[in-house]
Amino acid sequence: MVEAPARPGPATATGPTGTAGLTALAALAPVSWGTTYLVTTEFLPPGHPLTSGVLRALPAGLILLALTRNLPRGTWLWRSALLGTLNIGAWFALLFVAAYRLPGGVAATLNAVQPLFVAGLALLLLGEKPTRWRLAWGVAGVVGVGLIVLRGEFAFDPLGIAAGIAGAGVMASGVVLTKRWGRPDGVGAATLAGWQLTAGGLVLVPFALAFEGMPSGIDLPAVGGYAWLSLVGTMLAYLVWFHGIGALPVTAVSFLGLLSPAVATGLGWFFSGETLTAWQGVGFLVALTAIGAAQLTPDTARKLIRLPGPAQGE
Repeated sequence: MVEAPARPGPATATGPTGTAGLTALAALAPVSWGTTYLVTTEFLPPGHPLTSGVLRALPAGLILLALTRNLPRGTWLWRSALLGTLNIGAWFALLFVAAYRLPGGVAATLNAVQPLFVAGLALLLLGEKPTRWRLAWGVAGVVGVGLIVLRGEFAFDPLGIAAGIAGAGVMASGVVLTKRWGRPDGVGAATLAGWQLTAGGLVLVPFALAFEGMPSGIDLPAVGGYAWLSLVGTMLAYLVWFHGIGALPVTAVSFLGLLSPAVATGLGWFFSGETLTAWQGVGFLVALTAIGAAQLTPDTARKLIRLPGPAQGE
């Protein structure tokens, strides 16, 4: 597999069309992650969040390493280990804990606070000052996702809630550090994804063996579920995700994570036959508006809706 050379730092999209295309491509990652909750509860053996994380990350990472044939060197040995722990190992473990202990839409909702975490970390580590525009839409996105899934029909599981919020925090840290460090010369998104997926999977192996062991009675649906999560929801998803992080503003990319709970809840409705309430419809509208608005500046948004008035500079 031959990859185009990449340098540290963001790539430059060529105009609005290029930016829109990159954003749409990056959005495929959180869309696929939204399927994790349904697949976990419906197809995977219960009570094995760490093992599920290993089986999701490690095969995908090893496949990419075999295809790219490029191992990290120098400072990228420890950087890959740290990024793999944050973006993959710790996040997958916390994600599966939340998915096993909470309804899918609720577990995904907790990750909706990620844009606010990213905004704070981007200020500290990147010097990327969050605008009032994106902060306001970040809050609106959390409210919108909350309207979609928080219907008072579930019991709060403290461990599940803590895992969901902690997962948003560790992934936000990984996203910002990935943006800060970029990629070494000659290294593409596939190589970077392979390094991190392998490192994250290896980090989880000793904990999975010590606390869970291999699940028994893995049937054909479970094999299919693991294959989907590893190949589509991980290997392909992280290829487009890391490409998007390198090419787009980090705070804007983080808003795409709001798609995950929307997809998770939509799948729940489809498979359970639930109907969309009026408040849930409002929530979907608010969340999707927040995702779109976060990709724009106030000036661009004003031009799109043709509102008169001076620029606010936010």
